[in-house]
Amino acid sequence: AQIEGMPWLGTFHAICVKLLRRHAELAGLKTNFTILDTDDQVRLLRQLANAANIDEKRWPARQLASIIDNWKNRAWTPDKVPVAETNAFNQMGVELYAQYQERLKALNAVDFGDLLLHVVTIFQTHEDVLKQYQRWFRFILVDEYQDTNVAQYLWLRLLAGGHKNICCVGDDDQSIYGWRGAEVGNILRFEKDFPGAKVVRLEQNYRSTPHILAAASGVIAANAGRLGKTLWTEANDGEKLRLIGHWDGEEEARWIGEELEAMQGGTRGQRPMSLNESAILVRASHQMRAFEDRFLTIGLPYKVIGGPRFYERMEIRDAMAYFRLAVSPADDLAFERIVNTPKRGLGDKAQQKIQMMARTNGVSLIEGARLLLATKGLTGRGAAELHKLIEGLDRWHLAIRKAEVPHTESAEQILEESGYTEMWQNDKTPEAPGRLENLKELVKALEGFENLQGFLEHVSLIMDNETEDAAEKVSIMTLHAAKGLEFPAVFLPGWEDGLFP
Repeated sequence: AQIEGMPWLGTFHAICVKLLRRHAELAGLKTNFTILDTDDQVRLLRQLANAANIDEKRWPARQLASIIDNWKNRAWTPDKVPVAETNAFNQMGVELYAQYQERLKALNAVDFGDLLLHVVTIFQTHEDVLKQYQRWFRFILVDEYQDTNVAQYLWLRLLAGGHKNICCVGDDDQSIYGWRGAEVGNILRFEKDFPGAKVVRLEQNYRSTPHILAAASGVIAANAGRLGKTLWTEANDGEKLRLIGHWDGEEEARWIGEELEAMQGGTRGQRPMSLNESAILVRASHQMRAFEDRFLTIGLPYKVIGGPRFYERMEIRDAMAYFRLAVSPADDLAFERIVNTPKRGLGDKAQQKIQMMARTNGVSLIEGARLLLATKGLTGRGAAELHKLIEGLDRWHLAIRKAEVPHTESAEQILEESGYTEMWQNDKTPEAPGRLENLKELVKALEGFENLQGFLEHVSLIMDNETEDAAEKVSIMTLHAAKGLEFPAVFLPGWEDGLFP
């Protein structure tokens, strides 16, 4: 049974679920409402966009889901979305948002963003409910306050408004989640929101050496609008930071690989260090490719934390499938992967027809597709798009055989003309820019090879060289994935203006 006198402990969303179940009727819901996951949310928005005759290829439902999530993080209901935002999603964003909220209500469902939004709205419109919880939660403690968004901030302001017994722990210098709605201004203006608040600076550091703290403080000092602090430690000075310059990312990866191998035996008077004790932290995932290539080539065991390896990423596998088809048009597995990516109106039924035609005639899928078009077995948009795809594959195959243009140019041409690059350019989800960077990095990787076929063979061989069973592995991860972790030896590649920091 729920013990009302006990403290409540949980994330903002977990606590809001409890509150919303108690007051569901005030949000037009029943207490047994369903919480949709991202796939359900996208499916529902796709239905609404299709009904409004919006081109899914140009305006993907996932993009609309991301826009609506952002609005909910800012505590904007459809009627509160500012005029400046009304151009969103082909000027249909706000209207579809309103329809989406009505549809959710009819389904007795909420999405993740609604959990906070509904409770904030209830607190704002039902003073008796707000006062009940202000009496109930007389003391509020918040961790990682720098990562709160606008909706969470409003929720806290309302809840703590009566007694002002609120303790927030956070560090404005650690605000790294702005891309997903976190608002560092929440912590910067805390003293204005709660006049007379006592500020306690926790400046003693227990993890790092004085040299590391001095370097970190020197870098962060350039940030505008900081609360400011002076970090110190009782630890020994330790090793000085080493700054090593390299001509390019490939040379950087080669040097770090050699350094990791040397460190296992002990180097520069240091104790031997296992691979498990070392980490490579990058600003963006596309930087991992050079390290993965190098480590796979020399057989150095590694693991990618917080995401797939470079050549296992969805966009890389898609692009590689296009390259494989351009080199070998009879590659059926590659054809299956890209025939409807980006969307070409070639769903399961159309693909089954292609497979049946290919099997019946004992030919590859691309030849089966040709026969299907020749016999008018496919009509409408799907037929036109399939014809365009086959024409493109024929053109790219011929260009690669003739080798009249550099293979890197051919690769870019394939990704452009297939519509694959454009698909990610039009995608407004937070992951899209990273995927485009990864595609650029893939094309860059081709520069070290004579042709596309040589590159494809290289990738197959190095992926076969994976050392999955190795007990010790160096960790490669983004800075976001590294938050809160510790390693005795850390490499920070790519310290270049505009990239890191």
